[in-house]
Amino acid sequence: MTDTHSEIQLLAKFRQEIRRFLQFSEQAALSAGIQPQQHQLLLQIAGAPEGTPVTIGYVAEVMGLRHHSVVELSNRSEAAGLVRRMHDPADRRCVLLELTAQGQRALRALSDAHAQQLRELAPGLIQALTRISEAKP
Repeated sequence: MTDTHSEIQLLAKFRQEIRRFLQFSEQAALSAGIQPQQHQLLLQIAGAPEGTPVTIGYVAEVMGLRHHSVVELSNRSEAAGLVRRMHDPADRRCVLLELTAQGQRALRALSDAHAQQLRELAPGLIQALTRISEAKP
């Protein structure tokens, strides 16, 4: 077995473990009655660093999406009762996002389920990462 082949096997195993988590995450969101991207939106709003204005631009950056995509996502999430959009009092051109009580409940339930799933997947993820980090270049 060549070093390149071993490296590819290690990367494939790591990707498999990540995909298992992502599949779980997508299914958990759908089972909770929200779209996976809505779950990601809730997570980024609630998880923003203290003092960070959670604007459409901020969310677009951390989610790797275009501005107009986040506008549409936040519109759908607001219509679903998960987020509230409001103009920044200091700059009326900026739209700030915050979770509603319903959004907070949905995120808490999903976060609990995700934490449990990560505890179960952690050994495989850690093993895959350890093997990659220990592999000789």
